[in-house]
Amino acid sequence: MPVSPARAAAFDILLRVEREDSYAAELLHSTRCADLSPADHGLATELVMGVLRWRAAIDATLSPASSKPLHKLDHEVLIALRLGAYQLAWLSRIPAHAAIHESVELVKRARKRSAAPFANAILRKLSTGPSNFGAAAIQQAAAPETLAAAASHPEWLVLRWIEQFGLATARAICAYDQAIPSTPIRLRDATVEGALAEHQIALAPGEFLTSARRVIRGDITRTLEFTQNRIAIQDEASQLVAALVGKGSRILDACAAPGGKTWSIADRNPQAAITAVELHRHRADLLRKRVPSANVTVINHDLRTLPRSEPFDRVLVDAPCSGTGTLARNPEIKWRLRPEDLADLQSRQLAILQAAMQHVASGGRLLYATCSLEREENEVMIEQALAGNPAFHLFDCAIELERLQREGELTGSIDSLRSGPYLRTVPGIHHSDGFFAAILEKF
Repeated sequence: MPVSPARAAAFDILLRVEREDSYAAELLHSTRCADLSPADHGLATELVMGVLRWRAAIDATLSPASSKPLHKLDHEVLIALRLGAYQLAWLSRIPAHAAIHESVELVKRARKRSAAPFANAILRKLSTGPSNFGAAAIQQAAAPETLAAAASHPEWLVLRWIEQFGLATARAICAYDQAIPSTPIRLRDATVEGALAEHQIALAPGEFLTSARRVIRGDITRTLEFTQNRIAIQDEASQLVAALVGKGSRILDACAAPGGKTWSIADRNPQAAITAVELHRHRADLLRKRVPSANVTVINHDLRTLPRSEPFDRVLVDAPCSGTGTLARNPEIKWRLRPEDLADLQSRQLAILQAAMQHVASGGRLLYATCSLEREENEVMIEQALAGNPAFHLFDCAIELERLQREGELTGSIDSLRSGPYLRTVPGIHHSDGFFAAILEKF
C-alpha cells in the first residue's frame, strides 16, 4: 500500500528542514504541495508543524522505546518515527494502525528497508497520549527545566525569557509558540470583507490595527480576492512596524525580502520613491513578484557596500535576526539556534545598521526592527549604534503610536506595546509575533 500524499509530503519537507535548514512554512506553500487536495494539505501542515513544535517532547517518548540513541539514527528513520509518534500521541483522530503502518512504509520509501522492523517495534511500544506536555503542564511549570520540557523548548531559551520577562510571561510565550496561530491579513481594500464572507471566510478584528484581521475559518489563499492582491497575509505586529515607518518622499527598505513590509509601506506612500534592497538574488526576484507596486525599485545588493546617493527621509532596517519572536510560525528555529549564534547575529546587525545610518537625510528617521525577543539584537544593538554615531538620537516610539491612534489606524491602549522608548510585541501577551522596533532620528 503506498504512503498517503499528506504523509509523504510531510516526510519530504521535514527531511529538507533537517538537511538543508529550509523553512517549513515556505515548503508547505511551494510547488511540492501545490497538487495536494485541501484535506491532504491540511494534514501535511498539521504533521510538519506538529512534529517541529513538539520535537523534544516526541523524542522524549521515543527514546525509552529505542534500543539505539536517537542521535545515532539515520535522519530518514528518525523523521518517520517522529511522524508516527506525533500521530499516536497527539492526534487522537488517526487510528494507531494507520500511523504505525504508514510510518514504517516511509522508512521503506526512504530506502532504509532494513530499519523497518526496528521502526515498527518502537512505535508499537509507545503509549497513546503524552501526560506531561501541553497547555496545562506549561501553566503549572515553576522552573526553567520543567517549563522547557512541558513546552518542548530548549532550556537555555526559556531561562533567558524568564530572566528578561518573568516566569508568567515566559509561560505565555511558550504556550503561544505551541498553539496553531490564526492567519493574519492586511486589508488593502476596505470593501473586501463582504466578498470574503461570501466564500465562507470568517474574520475576527485585529488586536491593535483597524486594517488588520485574523482568519478564523476558511482558506483565503483559494479566493479570487487573494489572487487579485486585495488582501495580504502579514502578521499584525509586522504591519505595525511598517506603519511606524511613517510618510516620506524617498524611502529605503534596507533588508526588504520577503516584502510584506515593503508592500505595506508602498500602500501607505503611493507617491514616494521606494528603494528595496535585498542581498540574495533569488529573494530579490521573489520580492519583485510579491510587491506589485509601481513605485518600488528592487536592488539586488549588499546594503553594507551600497553606493551613497541622495539620502532618504525614511529608512527601514528589518534586520536579519534569530527569529525567536516567530516560533509559533517557524518552530524549526528553536532547534537550530545556539547561544553562540547571537553574537554572530549581533555583529552582522550592527554592520547593517551602521551602513543604513549613512543613507539617512538630515531630519530623517531610521526604523530598526527585529522579530527577536533577545536583548542583544534589540536594546543593546541600539545602544551600540547610538554610541558610535552622535548624529542620531533615539525618538520615542510612543509619539508615532499616538499619531496612529489619532488618525484612527491604531485602536485601544498603546501601553502594552511600549517598552520604554521602544515598540515591543510579545507572543502570548499579544496575538502576534514578537517584534521589537526603535526609531532613530538624525539631527
